[in-house]
Amino acid sequence: EVQLVESGGGLVQAGGSLRLSCVASGFAFDDYAIGWFRRAPGKDREIVSCISSSSGDTYSVESDRFAISNDNAKKTSTLQMNNLKPEDTAIYYCAAREWYGISCPSTSMYNYWGKGTQVTVSS
Repeated sequence: EVQLVESGGGLVQAGGSLRLSCVASGFAFDDYAIGWFRRAPGKDREIVSCISSSSGDTYSVESDRFAISNDNAKKTSTLQMNNLKPEDTAIYYCAAREWYGISCPSTSMYNYWGKGTQVTVSS
């Protein structure tokens, strides 16, 4: 079965860094796009970053602080987050969608989701 398992969340001081990982199984990882999303308390889920495994194209809302990468051999997507701010506090999710384009699919197209990992940034 399809599984997406996030890890790497935790409590960090403002200005610190975290590296989130999403380990995938049950599907052809390199035929999919992987997206990272977050949901802060009282707010809607929003896109953070995405990557097309086939083309390598990436997108990040906070490209100066966040960077996404995939290791296709390990079926793992990594979101490196630096200079974290309290407003980054949220549950972070990874998601997947079969995709062969050079850019990422729209948010509504992702059909597999992990259960999330909590990121808390203290001031």
